[in-house]
Amino acid sequence: MLVARLHGTRDIRIGEEDPPPADGGGAAGAGEVLVRVTAVGICGSDLHWWTEGAIGDAELAHPLVLGHEGAGVIESGPRAGQRVAIDPAIACGTCRACRDGYRNLCYRIRFSGHGDTDGMMRQVMTWPSSLLHPLPDSVSDAGGAMLEPLGVALWALDLGHLPFGGTASVTGCGPIGLLLIQLLRAAGASSVVAVEPLAHRRDAAARCGAGLVLDPGEPASGFGVDVAFEVAGNDDSVRIALESVRPGGRVVLAGIPDGDTTTFTASLARRKGLTIAMTRRMNDVYPRAISLADRGVVDLEPLVSRRAALGEVAAAFTAAAGRSGLKVIIEPQR
Repeated sequence: MLVARLHGTRDIRIGEEDPPPADGGGAAGAGEVLVRVTAVGICGSDLHWWTEGAIGDAELAHPLVLGHEGAGVIESGPRAGQRVAIDPAIACGTCRACRDGYRNLCYRIRFSGHGDTDGMMRQVMTWPSSLLHPLPDSVSDAGGAMLEPLGVALWALDLGHLPFGGTASVTGCGPIGLLLIQLLRAAGASSVVAVEPLAHRRDAAARCGAGLVLDPGEPASGFGVDVAFEVAGNDDSVRIALESVRPGGRVVLAGIPDGDTTTFTASLARRKGLTIAMTRRMNDVYPRAISLADRGVVDLEPLVSRRAALGEVAAAFTAAAGRSGLKVIIEPQR
């Protein structure tokens, strides 16, 4: 089978490797099945690995298969032939965080395409059957891969505690920000302000339901929204989020910063008495995300701007890093 492995900064190589066994031996553990991967999205966190060889305080220790936004078809076991979305997080189930109901905060989590756990940018993989969610016919393979960023946006929305009929701002209109705008409108937001430096993403934000779309150079203070969502991962976007929210409001930081550091003016947040929430991936939201996509509450397909075969992965990463489009999807079976 073909596999894409990251060996270092901007050094991703395609190679032939033996497929994992389907009988639970070797790389597969108890409860794991063989999955033929049909679609994988390139995420902003993948781009951190690509451009920095690290993400946060995690550094590339050995050649790693990236990819955690995926869909596929089960190839072994009683569910063989079923199309599925792949939940990328394997929680231990026994630590304090898991026992408290926060699988996404598991102390011993294994995450696809991170640390010692190879990800989805390969033609075949093994994964726990319990983390493979059936896809309805209404959701394509690419849409199945988009369910992971939709889940991240949905978890950020949960953390925002948006009042019904309230107002919100979204700073950073990549795929997660655009999905968040759709969710906010579906959740009853009376208005959504979007802030984004790239013109084509500002246009996409308007199409997704933002009532007011701004360039970061335009003032965001004075809007007084109930909840501000920061999805860009830089200090300027954090500042804009803090400025846009009302006194006593809430700010959700979902972006991952370069260099693993976020800074903001303390007095700005303190004098407004803001509550700041930090996101960590998502927590058991796949069934809700699938339902939203199946019912057409969110539209996933227009966010896919490029599709590439596994052999074109280096060019696809270069394009994704240039942010000339929206979501880049790798199709390993092409």
